[in-house]
Amino acid sequence: MPSGRPLGEVASLFLKLGTIGFGGPAAHIALMRDEVVRRRRWVSEERFLDLLGMTNLIPGPNSTEMAIHLGYGRAGWPGLLVGGACFIVPATLIVLGCAWLYVRWGAAPQATWLLYGVKPVIIAVVVQAVWSLLRTAVKGPLLAAIGAGVVALSLAGGNEVALLLGGGVVVALLRAGRRLAGALVVAAGAAAPGALAHAGGGASSGALGTLFLVFLKIGAVLYGSGYVLLAFLRGDFVERLGWLTDRQLLDAVAVGQFTPGPVFTTATFIGYVLGGVPGALLATLAIFLPSFVFVALSHPLLPRVRGSAWAGAFLDGVNVAALGLMAVVTWELGRAAIVDPLTAGLALGAAILLVRFRVNSAWLVLAGAAAGGAAALLAR
Repeated sequence: MPSGRPLGEVASLFLKLGTIGFGGPAAHIALMRDEVVRRRRWVSEERFLDLLGMTNLIPGPNSTEMAIHLGYGRAGWPGLLVGGACFIVPATLIVLGCAWLYVRWGAAPQATWLLYGVKPVIIAVVVQAVWSLLRTAVKGPLLAAIGAGVVALSLAGGNEVALLLGGGVVVALLRAGRRLAGALVVAAGAAAPGALAHAGGGASSGALGTLFLVFLKIGAVLYGSGYVLLAFLRGDFVERLGWLTDRQLLDAVAVGQFTPGPVFTTATFIGYVLGGVPGALLATLAIFLPSFVFVALSHPLLPRVRGSAWAGAFLDGVNVAALGLMAVVTWELGRAAIVDPLTAGLALGAAILLVRFRVNSAWLVLAGAAAGGAAALLAR
């Protein structure tokens, strides 16, 4: 039975990450790796990679599911609940405040100065994490080739889920083929060992049940990025139900993007716009609830997956494919974040402090926000 201290560590860590976690899932995962692998040593690089692979195999927000996995591993069932909740709650409260301002004043608040300074710092954190994880994940030429192929296909517009599953299937099949070939050679008398080394009107209060069920469905079936979430939300709330306009939907997604924590807190904003505080709480609970269930079911299976040659090879392929997708996202985010000499300097300075002096990434994010605020004041 975990003691109270690990549970307190889980709560404090994920409250912090939920408060400073700007930049989307890739950035969140990089921040988590910096804390739980590099600084606190809760898990090894290999274990972190396997957990990341598992989150890519189940629906829902990957970074939230990583928080749930890591909390579960550190403090058992209480940690599962506390890790996920503490990562979600800061963003939920911030988005709830933005939604209140939106309903009161009719416009989404802006924070461009904040993102201007934070984004280049986040890029440095993600690049460092991807590089370190790749060194662990790429165990040979086959996995290197799979990762490179996923990068190329993703840049060409390949589907994220298909690339993840494809990476896992290809590695499993090729390794199985090697083992089969080895067995045939042995049978012929020439022993040769086999190889084993995410793949415009408002709803009334009487519609809160429908609101809950729609977000529960989205949380239970959604794979992919925030753009996929946008497609689900538009199909349900704009086209099918007619509860939101396209402008309201875009404002909701924008708030989810520029606030810290999981982008799925877009549900909090929409829930508040449609049903006030009860709607916000129900929508948030509904969209995140499936993630807790999926992690609770999948986490105990990880040792069995690693113990199976087929499943272990599949997970290796999914891991390297997921890192390939993270590399592509980092490239795209970097092009949008590093736009002038100041942002380039912030990214380079953060990289040096992170790699050479091992500065805590949380301080780097806060420093980036301060630099963005200073630049905004000087520009006035």
